[in-house]
Amino acid sequence: MPQAPETLDGWYSLHLLYAIDWASLRLVPENERQTLVEELQAFLDKHEETRTNHVGDHAFYNITGQKADILLWALRPELKDLNAFENEFNKLKITDFLIPTYSFVSIIELGNYLAGKSDEDPYENPHIKARLYPELPQSEYICFYPMDKRRNETYNWYMLSLEDRQELMYNHGKIGRQYAGKIKQFITGSMGFDDFEWGVTLFADDPLQFKKIVSEMRFDETTARYGDFGSFYVGNIITKDSLPTLFEI
Repeated sequence: MPQAPETLDGWYSLHLLYAIDWASLRLVPENERQTLVEELQAFLDKHEETRTNHVGDHAFYNITGQKADILLWALRPELKDLNAFENEFNKLKITDFLIPTYSFVSIIELGNYLAGKSDEDPYENPHIKARLYPELPQSEYICFYPMDKRRNETYNWYMLSLEDRQELMYNHGKIGRQYAGKIKQFITGSMGFDDFEWGVTLFADDPLQFKKIVSEMRFDETTARYGDFGSFYVGNIITKDSLPTLFEI
């Protein structure tokens, strides 16, 4: 029986995607719309404390295209903390004008395929801790997509030996390392949590880098033989200054 890899697991993760109900929002007087936005901003300001206190983080982006309008990504120490975050968000008046389009529950994960034997507790390694419990970048653009490893009669990732998977993942990782400084990547594991097995969230100040890295990785054997993908969501950051403009009509 092939050996399952060990993983290092960090903060729990929740991607929430919504479309804006513009038809209904147009009927709201301007001063009331302003109140809705102010309440939303107060919610976001309140949760900035999690970043300051190093007990979580969130990202808020305007999605391009018709699959969604906004993406709110939250990281928290426990799964129940994500429930509390989502419930609090859903009680905001602005959510009367938001239509849920997709959500993804997972946990920040570092694959341990290439880890050597060591007496050191990896959770005490500063480099690893920074990746498992990150402060999210305030990059201009985001790209999020869920994915699976293929398992069919011809190509089944889960029937490969640990050694074969180690080699494939090592070569796959070399491509990602070429984009250091251009893209910040976060992998979240979702087995047992959601329909897909992993989520990939990328941050960059140049969105063209998303196309470049995904295109290059498609030609890598790990992806070409064993990768299946869900929908891609890309968009630009919503700042405190740009939030009122987003809901202007």
